[in-house]
Amino acid sequence: MDTEPERIMLLDIPLDIVSPENLPFVIEKGLNQTQNKHIVLLSLWDLLRARRNEEYRDYVLKAALVIPISHSLVSGAKFLTGKKPIRYMPFNFIISLLSILEKKEGSLFLLGSGIQVLRKAEKNLRTTFPGLNIVGRCDGKTCKKDEAPVIEAIRKASSKLLLVGKGVRGGELWIARNSDNLNSGFRLWCSDLFEVLAEKRKRPSDAVFERGLESIGYCLKNPLKFFRIFAYIYYKLLLLFYRIFKTK
Repeated sequence: MDTEPERIMLLDIPLDIVSPENLPFVIEKGLNQTQNKHIVLLSLWDLLRARRNEEYRDYVLKAALVIPISHSLVSGAKFLTGKKPIRYMPFNFIISLLSILEKKEGSLFLLGSGIQVLRKAEKNLRTTFPGLNIVGRCDGKTCKKDEAPVIEAIRKASSKLLLVGKGVRGGELWIARNSDNLNSGFRLWCSDLFEVLAEKRKRPSDAVFERGLESIGYCLKNPLKFFRIFAYIYYKLLLLFYRIFKTK
């Protein structure tokens, strides 16, 4: 049976419980709504960022959907609330989202990254999703230089989904800062999705992601990320504190 997502709070930050079977209903219902809406793919580091950054916290709180992508968020939610959210690999979630849009003959606007990467990503998207209407694209460099015309082009294109990648001013918060000037479709920060689609970067395998080991690969590529162990310990201490002193 199609149902609304269940929203729970983890360390005062929202998470939505959405099963893969129910995702098409949730997205299709959202497509029929006119208010501004964005989707957040939330990692552990994003959750900790939301706790210390007021602007990002407000962005997450106002999201139409907050989808957990870190194993630590799922285990933490179960520890504090007894409920287990569904964890999605970002790439797979976006592919599912695009498949739903294609079936509804929806439209897509691409924003961010470099022009060559964006062109290759668009070409591969058109091949994979021939029924999806890509109504526009703009690289991140152009957006930084001529932001107002780009925003106007996005608004006029009236796409059902705006994918925003690296290169835009403010990163993920570009969506929050320009929300009132955009159309009413979904907006989603996709980080390095365009690079993956353009075959410039590899994504973790499904097997690695299912085991929650994708962070090891990131640390091997960037050893500085090993220092995130201290943030992880802090997170575990927060969970214990909330378990002892707070009801949820």
